[in-house]
This record gives sequence, C-alpha cells and structure tokens, in this order.
Amino acid sequence: MRIDIISPLPELLKAPFSTSILKRAIDKKVVEVCIHDLRSFANNKHKKIDDYSYGGGGGMVLMIEPVAKCIELLKSKRTYDTTIFVTPDGQKLNQKKSNSLSQLNNIIIICGRYEGIDQRVRDLFIDQEISIGDYVLMGGELPALVICESIIRLLPGSMNNSSCALSDSFQDNLLAPPIYTRPANFKGHKVPDILLSGNEKKISQWREDQSIIKTKERRPELLK
Repeated sequence: MRIDIISPLPELLKAPFSTSILKRAIDKKVVEVCIHDLRSFANNKHKKIDDYSYGGGGGMVLMIEPVAKCIELLKSKRTYDTTIFVTPDGQKLNQKKSNSLSQLNNIIIICGRYEGIDQRVRDLFIDQEISIGDYVLMGGELPALVICESIIRLLPGSMNNSSCALSDSFQDNLLAPPIYTRPANFKGHKVPDILLSGNEKKISQWREDQSIIKTKERRPELLK
C-alpha cells in the first residue's frame, strides 16, 4: 500500500511515522508513506497557499490551485483508489471503514487548515470525506495520522502478532473483553480463574460473553 498525504504543515506528520509500529511497517515495506508540502506547489514566489474568503467572514481559506497541482502530479504517476479529505463534517471513522481502506492499494489524504478549504477542491477531487469525531481541530494532520494508523495496523506484516488486530474492539461490532497479565493476584484482586484454566474453548466463550456484556453496558447501539 502507498499513502500520500498532502499537508500545509508536513512537519506535524513526520515524527509519528518514525517510531513504533508505523516505522516498522514502513521499514518492512508493508506500506509506503509519502508526505507532500503543499507550499511547494504554490503558484507565487511567497509560497502563499491561503487567501481571504469570498463573501467575507473570518479566517483564511486554502486555495484550490496548489492542491490541484499536487493531486494532478500524483495522479500522473499512478492510479489511486481513493482521495480522502479529513473534515469534521465528513463520515465518521469507524472500524468498518478502516477495514475497507486497508484493502486498497493507493490512497491520497488531504489535510485542511485555517478556516477550511476551497469548496471546489471537494467538488472536483475528493472521493470521500472522513471525520474522527464531532469536534474541530486546528488542522487535518492529526486526523490523517489517526486514519493512517487505523489502516496500517491492519496490514499483514505490520504487527508482530496479526491476530491482535482481529480481536480489537469493533471488529465484530463488540467491544473487546477485559484483559489481564501477571501477577495473577494483586493485593487480593485476582485474575478470573477461567483465564488460568488452559481450556481454550471455555476461555473463548468467556471472552465472547464478556464482550457482549461490556457492549450492552457501554455501547448498546452497536448490538443493533
């Protein structure tokens, strides 16, 4: 998989991809992540990529020209399965969406900033718009990172134990069950006996039951 991220502030994106699972996935060539500085596509000597909003209103708006220039350059070199714009008014990200995106080969993600982005970018270039929640951040870089991590951790070879991703919350519309590790007894608080029994069938059933109970208590709408 290849993920191209277009950003006005690419420095915000670099550190997370240089550590932990994301770095390992890149080093193992499970995924290729390319970060593009939007200012390098500006059509003016001052590298200006934003301007005032037509019709008035506060805040600056990202211009269409540098975004279009970057996207057109990328698409001249390869075929992309989808182009994503991260925005608070997009479709809310969930595990099902991450699973779907992880099946693709080439993805473009565009990060907004300032007051927003020229609507013509959304009309002409965007296939889908994704939100990570009903709140507003200063830009799209952090949501883009959330989307990338939710995708990359699902790719075969990115995690040492690929079965971990399959047991995550929301994979089967259930929350994950409680988990425990050593010591088995901490000041009288003990690990459930079933988890120490070695009976894989009963352990599996216990985990499923606990997932259902937890989901009913915390996110009952998922069971619908």
